[in-house]
This record gives sequence, C-alpha cells and structure tokens, in this order.
Amino acid sequence: MSATSDLLHSWQRPVDPPIMPMHNMSSTRVIPFAPPAAPRVRDLIEARQLVPHFQPIIDLTDGAVHAHEALVRTPQGCAWPNPDALFAAAREQGETEALEVECIRLALSQWQGLSTPGRLFLNISATTLMKVLAQMDIERILAVASKGRLRGSDIVVELTEHEHVKDFDTLLSSVRRLRRHSIAVALDDFGDGRSSLRLWSELKPEIVKIDKYFTHELPSRPEKVQTLRALMQISQTLGASLVAEGVETAEELRLLRDLGIPFGQGWLLGRPAAQPVPSTLPQAQEVIRSKELAVIPERRRSTQQRATPWTMLEEVPALPPATTNEQLFARFSADESLFALAIVDPEQRPLGLVSRQAFIARYAKPYFPELFGRKSCLLFANQIPRTVDLHADIDALTEVLTSEDQRYLTEGFVITELGRYRGLGSGEKLVRRVTEARIEAARHANPLTLLPGNIPLTQHIERLLASGREFVACYGDLNQFKPFNDIYGYWRGDEMILLAARCFTAHAEPTRDFLGHVGGDDFVVLFQSHDWEARCEAVVREFNEQARALYDDPAREAGGVMAEDRHGTLRFHALVTLSIGACRVNANTRATAEQVASCAAGAKHKAKQAQVALYPSQLLMD
Repeated sequence: MSATSDLLHSWQRPVDPPIMPMHNMSSTRVIPFAPPAAPRVRDLIEARQLVPHFQPIIDLTDGAVHAHEALVRTPQGCAWPNPDALFAAAREQGETEALEVECIRLALSQWQGLSTPGRLFLNISATTLMKVLAQMDIERILAVASKGRLRGSDIVVELTEHEHVKDFDTLLSSVRRLRRHSIAVALDDFGDGRSSLRLWSELKPEIVKIDKYFTHELPSRPEKVQTLRALMQISQTLGASLVAEGVETAEELRLLRDLGIPFGQGWLLGRPAAQPVPSTLPQAQEVIRSKELAVIPERRRSTQQRATPWTMLEEVPALPPATTNEQLFARFSADESLFALAIVDPEQRPLGLVSRQAFIARYAKPYFPELFGRKSCLLFANQIPRTVDLHADIDALTEVLTSEDQRYLTEGFVITELGRYRGLGSGEKLVRRVTEARIEAARHANPLTLLPGNIPLTQHIERLLASGREFVACYGDLNQFKPFNDIYGYWRGDEMILLAARCFTAHAEPTRDFLGHVGGDDFVVLFQSHDWEARCEAVVREFNEQARALYDDPAREAGGVMAEDRHGTLRFHALVTLSIGACRVNANTRATAEQVASCAAGAKHKAKQAQVALYPSQLLMD
C-alpha cells in the first residue's frame, strides 16, 4: 500500500456496525421505517469512484504546454455533480483532509502511467499540507510518485485556502521541507480578495496563479490591466512566475500575451480531460502566434501626482492671535521669503491669514505703528481665508482657481489636515501646478472626448512597429469647422467634435484598432482590421449625414453659412464634412513613430486639398 494510502487509511473512522436482521419477532410488532442514509463523502473515497482530470497550463510566448493541473471529477449519478459541491460537502462532514489526500493519490497514480512532459500541479490546502507533513516524511509521501520516476522537481504544490492560515510559522516550515526535495510552491487564486501580499512576500512561491476575476473582460477593464501590471512588478521583485487563470476569449488571451504574462490556463487554452493534452487548442495557438496586437485599454490619467496640496505645502510656523502687529512686522522683516502668515488658535485651527504685501503697505502708512503696533495681528487679517485639505484632489484645487475671491493669488491659502493647520500654499504654485497637470493629462487623454491623447498614441505606434506587422494609420480632420465654431459657438463646436468621436468609435474594432484624439478636431486611428477602408468610408458617411443636424434650417437649405475666413474676408463656407488620410505602414519597416505620424498627417492634408473623403495613397516603406 502506498504512503498516501497509508495516511488516508490512518484517518479513516470506524465503520458503523451493520444493522442485524430481525428474526422471531411477533407478527403484531411494527418495524419503524428507517430513512435512507445521507450520502457520505467517505463512502465515495473508499469506493475509489473519483476520477482524476488534467488541465494544461500554457506558455503564452510560444503556445507550448508547460504543465498540467490535477483536478477531480465525480462519477455519473453522484450526489455531488461537480467538485465545488463535493468539497462543500466534505467541509460539512469533516472529510476535507481525507478528500484532498485521495485526490493527490489519484492524480499521482494516474500520472505515473503516462509519459506526459511538463510538471504536475497538485492542489492541497495549507492546513492539510501542514497536517500531512506533521504525520509523515516527504520521502514516504513521494513514494507513489517515485514509482512513475517522478522527481520532486516535476511537482508543484498549489496551495489553496491559504488565506485562513493562522500558524504561519508552521506553514513556512512545511514549505521549506518541500523545497529541500526540489518541490515548487504555487499560490492559487491570488487576488480574490482574501489572499495576502504578506504570504507572497514571506513564502516566496515560485508560481502565483492570478484569480480569474482579473482575466474576465480584461480588454474592456483598464483598472484590471493596471492591477496586472502591478502584480507583474511584484512578481519580478519576488522572483515568481505568473499564471493567468480563466482565459476564455481570444481578446483576453491576446492582451495577456502582449502584457507579458508568462503562463495562462483556461477553457480557450485547454479543457480538463482524463488524458493530458499534448498541445494547446488550435484557436489559442492562432492567437499566440499571430502578430496582431491587442489594444491595451487605458484609464484616464490621474493628475494627482502633479497637483496636490502635498506638492505645494510650505510648513511655515503659524502665529497665535496674541501676536502684535509690531511682532508680525518683525517676522516679515526677518524673512523676505514669507508671502503670508497664518494665525491659529491653541488647537491649531485657522483663525486668519495675513498677506505680506497688504500688511507691509498698511504698516508703512503714517501713524499705523503708533496706533495699531501693539494691537493683535488678527485685527487686519483675512479672517475667512481660503483653506484646502491636505488630501484634496485636483477638482478642489481647480475650485480655488475659479472662485470669485482671487486673494489667494497674493496671500496664498491655508493647508489643513482634519481641520488643523499644516502649512501654507502660494497662489503662484497653485496656478503652475494645476496648469501643468491639465496639460499633462491632455497629452494622455483628451478632456472632451476622454479618448487617448498623444502619448498613448505614440506608444501604440511603437508597439505596432516593434511587432513587425503591417498596419494603417488614418488621420481624420473636419472641413469648414472654424466657420461653424465661430458662428454657433464653442458649445455646439464641442457637439460636432463629440459626434466625430462617436462615429470613429462605432466603426473601429476596440480590440484591434486604436483610436486617439490628438487635439481640436483631429483624430487618429491605427487600424489592424483588414477592412479599414470600408470602416473609414462608413465613418465619413455617418458623420456627414449627422453633422447637418447641428446646423439651423436656413444653413441646411443653403448648404452652408456665410462667415469670415482666416483672412477676415466674408465668404460662403460649405457644411462641415470629414476627410481622412491613410498611411499604409509596410511590415517590418524601420520607420519611427514620428515618421508614421507625419505620413498620416501628410495624407490628411492631401485629402483636404483634393476635397475627398478618403485619401489612401500614402505608403510608408523602408
């Protein structure tokens, strides 16, 4: 009998005594009805009715099978139709450890008769692992594996239910014992809301499996992309390989591949089966080997790092209200860098703010020192100063800029934390930081359409060029937009730009074609779709039809408006239309992102000059 069978046998409970038949009973005695016994997980284990299955774990760089995870299936007609129900019943009946050990025994027994390359992942809860190793040496546990010439390096112990561990030191000791026999450790379902970064840091597993939540709908969830990028950085720091679980669509797989996640697992790659599969499924192979790139969804870039009260905080000591004007003048005279001073009560709550410029001008007036020199400095202070919380966001700072009270430009503003004084901020820094933040944000995402701006666009061109695939860069621009904007105003001008954004968005394939708004009425689409010409024609057709609705009736009937041109001459301008210039970029070109952008802009210029909807003749080659 194998070591794991020995251990399983040692955990078995005594069998209930059989019910003896009743003989020689009086015919008048009624035998009570005995309901059938509820199904027991223990009976299923002892009957050896569980069936092992194996699901492949795929290398996303080349599509090769890297390993298989051992799973379990119940027989037909079982009271528990799936593993989740089976393990839930085992927990209720106190048979979790016995069930886990039986699953490992089955997996090893089946695996030893196969010649499948790659490693075998074995699921076991952290609690069961500690109990098993407390009762038995690893050498005995590996006895079953050794019959199939499995080495410790061929096995990965995948820890489940690890978030409930309280005896962390014992778990760490158990992991060390595994590693002494070259057995690798993996953390399962990391990121499901319960897993611990501390556990990852302390155990330093060779492999971390990312919960399928982060894979599901990944191409449309930029926050999940950011989370995966963060996990990749942690994995590089701690020396672990990542496995993305739950890969079910081609778009998810392509994006995981392009992000650099090394391994994947899911139904698109290979389903659980009684016999391990030698290769990944054809559909997944096609995606992995394709040169087509995923469009990485981008979140609107936060401006918080550039514009926060933290970045403007000047820790200037405040004054008590008993400070006299003479003492205040001495403070300003001693330090010419002070633009203002705050006055606070004993609990550090702001009472007022004194501007250097205003105070010095008042102090220089005749008789002011004699009349007010020994009075409280609060007398001429701004007793309702502008205050900003230390943790305020960019919107709160923008409110300061747009407020009717513009005294902050000279006297600054008070920065508080939980209502208590922390320091001062200057109006000059506020204006500069908020402006810089807005400009930087616009380079990443256009504030009107929220479409990606210049920086993400350039980054995607560079990715396409590095991939060596052919693509088409299309530059869209509105004709006669300035006269329309001059006559109808910026509000309706914004509506016209938003209409263009909607038309482009409707006809660009979001997982293949990258749409950017580079400013004003200029849009760029990087097409990987083969039918890009038909898509562009549909964009132009729909925009030109819908743009008419933004004019008033007389303009629509006339086919345009009378307005001044760029030289100030009044003339007739036709209705706004859309022109697109296309630059076809040859595969494996050595062009730069700047050259691609210039080529597309040149094609757009020719489209506008020729007054055509689409000018596709530009070709960028080596």
